[in-house]
Amino acid sequence: MNRSLFQNKVLSISASILILGSLLIFFFTDEFYDSIESSSLWVRSHFGSFYLWLGLGCVLFLLGIAFSRFGKIRLGNSPPEFDGLSWIAMLYSAGMGAGILLRAVQEPVFMYLNPPIETGSPEAIIALEYTFYQWGFTAWAFYGMFALIIAYAIFVHKEKVSLGSSLKQFKRIKYLPPAVNILTILTTVAGLVAAIGLGTTQIEGGLSHLTSQPAGSLPTILVLTFIICLLAFISAWAGVDKGIKRISNWNIYITLIVLIFVLFQGNSIKMLSRFAGSFYEYLIDFIPLSLALGNYDPGTDFLTNWTYYYWAFWLAWAPFTGVFIARISRGRSIREMILGVLLIPSIGSFFWFSVFGSAAFEMLNASASSQNSFDNVFTSIFLFFENLPFSNILNIVTILLLISFLVTSVDSAIFVLSMFTDKGKEEPGKRYRLLWAGLLLLFCEAIVVLGSVKPNSNVLTAMQKFLIISSLPFALLTLFMMFFFLVQLFKDSGNSKMG
Repeated sequence: MNRSLFQNKVLSISASILILGSLLIFFFTDEFYDSIESSSLWVRSHFGSFYLWLGLGCVLFLLGIAFSRFGKIRLGNSPPEFDGLSWIAMLYSAGMGAGILLRAVQEPVFMYLNPPIETGSPEAIIALEYTFYQWGFTAWAFYGMFALIIAYAIFVHKEKVSLGSSLKQFKRIKYLPPAVNILTILTTVAGLVAAIGLGTTQIEGGLSHLTSQPAGSLPTILVLTFIICLLAFISAWAGVDKGIKRISNWNIYITLIVLIFVLFQGNSIKMLSRFAGSFYEYLIDFIPLSLALGNYDPGTDFLTNWTYYYWAFWLAWAPFTGVFIARISRGRSIREMILGVLLIPSIGSFFWFSVFGSAAFEMLNASASSQNSFDNVFTSIFLFFENLPFSNILNIVTILLLISFLVTSVDSAIFVLSMFTDKGKEEPGKRYRLLWAGLLLLFCEAIVVLGSVKPNSNVLTAMQKFLIISSLPFALLTLFMMFFFLVQLFKDSGNSKMG
């Protein structure tokens, strides 16, 4: 068994790079931090606009495919494997998860107090509109792009689950498929450890808030990281139907209960009005927002700290989230999958931010909270709940949700990484799941340590810089994949292979 693992070149090379990277971070933490800081400045100055154009291109590309004749192609011959609610719950838990808790209050409030653009709309509408932009169609287009390419390959062309072999053009160059798979694995791990690092730091912030202790305990965060990876491994060991599906459904039910509670504690009519107004503004401003044109350009510093970082984050999550969405979308048409992935989770996120953001705006305006109450991304939601009834219960539920969302993201990633390295099998061997759980734990702990190296830095600032660099090669690869996939669709159409 061990010999076959070592003979697996994709696994061996990926694991070696991750172990070496972890050791470099542990032993040369300051030097590593300084190098990613300078490299991220270079990337943002040369490729910042490229990230914006790529995001818009993915949205338009997917909409074009969905509403073309190719949208009718069915992904596989069987009926959908999962019912609609379970499908939505799993893709939402895997694709956004703990992020909506991390940013629920802090991001809309930051945009409210520091409007990034001037459109003539009220500050509340601008704040929500820009938050929608960063959590909306573009993020899910990155996911949907890879979901489409992988789903088409495995369900129409009967290929194995492997990004490197998903397109025929890749297979014509001998070493390109394994190189693409290694790049995919490394990008996936970078995005995932960012999420775990941020999520565990927020959990620690919540626990510190409940126990009235100072936040930022490194040993506590390291222990929490271990617990998250252990729980995720147990879920991934159980498989998609038993582990991942059940936890995802639980996440959605509890999240909806918290959302409804907050909705009816505030001015529900104003929340709904702001949701509708911001959604309308987002739709009509989508193109200039996407390209930072004219009045919709918030400036290089803002774009670096927010939009470029978000696009890099979504790109880093795109491979494993896309593969996971493809894996659970068997039996659906291309049109159904694309529109479902683009619209349903986006609108759900918009409503979530509208409710929490509007409630936080009212707290600020009523002087129930000072203007800097919600500026800490890791503790803002817990301070927010202090202004509502049953605050202790809400905070405990939020901590449990954070753990659960992180577990569903990590177990999905363990499952997908195992697919990539176990010859593209849809049900990968359990030894691969164990190995990837261990590798993710090692790299996560290294990133958490990296985030504590500077007095004025944290996990968030470290990951902003790291992801902007690590996602760049994958962003460039995405362009080629879009082109070759379109060529393949037309070629299959000409050969009458369409279903």
